[in-house]
Amino acid sequence: MTDIKASLARGLTARHIRFMALGSAIGTGLFYGSSSAIQAAGPAVLFAYMIGGAAVFIVMRAMGEMAVKHPVSGSFAHYASRYLGNFAGFVTGWTFSFEMAIVAIADVTAFGIYMGFWFPQVPQWIWVLAVVLLIATINLMKVKVFGETEFWLAIVKVTAIIAMIVGGAALIIFGFNAPDTGTATGFATLMSAGTLFPNGFMGLLLSFAVVMFAFGGIETIGITAGEADDPSTSVPAAINTVPWRILLFYVASLAVVMMLFDWRQIDGSASPFVQIFDGLGLPAAAHVLNAVVITAAISAINADTFGAGRMLYAMSVAGHAPKSFGRVSRHGVPWMTVVIMAIVLLAGVVLNALLPEALFTIIASIATFATVWVWIMILASYLAMRRQEAKAGRDASLPREYAVPGGTIAVWAALIFMALVVVLLALSAETRVALYTGIVWLLLLGVLYKVLVLPAAAIRQDSDSLRG
Repeated sequence: MTDIKASLARGLTARHIRFMALGSAIGTGLFYGSSSAIQAAGPAVLFAYMIGGAAVFIVMRAMGEMAVKHPVSGSFAHYASRYLGNFAGFVTGWTFSFEMAIVAIADVTAFGIYMGFWFPQVPQWIWVLAVVLLIATINLMKVKVFGETEFWLAIVKVTAIIAMIVGGAALIIFGFNAPDTGTATGFATLMSAGTLFPNGFMGLLLSFAVVMFAFGGIETIGITAGEADDPSTSVPAAINTVPWRILLFYVASLAVVMMLFDWRQIDGSASPFVQIFDGLGLPAAAHVLNAVVITAAISAINADTFGAGRMLYAMSVAGHAPKSFGRVSRHGVPWMTVVIMAIVLLAGVVLNALLPEALFTIIASIATFATVWVWIMILASYLAMRRQEAKAGRDASLPREYAVPGGTIAVWAALIFMALVVVLLALSAETRVALYTGIVWLLLLGVLYKVLVLPAAAIRQDSDSLRG
């Protein structure tokens, strides 16, 4: 591998980015993590996905408005540095990279669980090792190869989830009964506990920890700005699909599965989609869906590795990460960051060998903290940008490029909601570890910035002064 100090190669078309956006909405959080959310809230989880999805859309539109104005690699870390200061950019970039690493470990964990549906005797860690090597290979190739891989994996996921919704709706409409219990499918099954809120309002609140994890990584669309052929068009087009993706892939699909099968029997031993069709006596459908969720996991790990690698590259260019992270291959790929991510994912192999049962919930809750923190920084950067524009004399009543619906009022509402999610992590013993881990992480970043980044920045400034 030849080291070339060069910029990233542009090779992601509007088609690639649009389907990356589609793919990011259908991952481990839906196919596996939704079981925990369903257990926490019951049918009320549908409201959780709608509320959380609305907040995420505001985050994406805020990021999109900034991306149209400043299409750069590592976009939202750049925006945080530009509008909130270098320390904010440092924290945002590293927390996003941490988020991607943690989410990827959750994804490889889910991949091992999915493979256990077919090969229960094979240790989970073996499958994790295999998928890590596969993902590293894909990400070391040209960015167009990554884009094409994500495109076709997304095609499989989108087609499968639509087919599942249509097929499940047909079973409901034509009065299919579960062969073992004879229970009728439909709204009565959804209301099997007698209410939409079987665990009360608190159950709905606690489900947000997993629900927001499901949306984690969707902000990777902003990372593509540095390698998109036409970011001012492709990034907004991808972001605009977020609302209907959430309604279709989360709300509609989970409504269908909870009308097909008593949600109280979903135990997290496999993907709820697979478990439901297996429980309905449709093993062929269960096997097909298991293949689909495996495809979804591979796609998610692929996107996580891409996002973390590009952010670390941008951090290196900004002086917030080791210079070696800025090494670019002859294909225009930051190969060192891909290697680093592969090493981090290998830690997932060890964790899966040691904690195969409890790992997913722990990792998912930690990832939720990192994800929500990044979203908070995106919203704060947007508000700072608007204040800066107002000071510069720009009339707030004038139309803005790709403006956020509802303006700053909507952004403030989303910001308050994200802060609430962080507080909710403390309410459950299972997710409380995420809050502790997040606080330690932020303190660690503060120390590293003071000890490593500030002295290096001072040396560069002195060197520039001498040359001047």
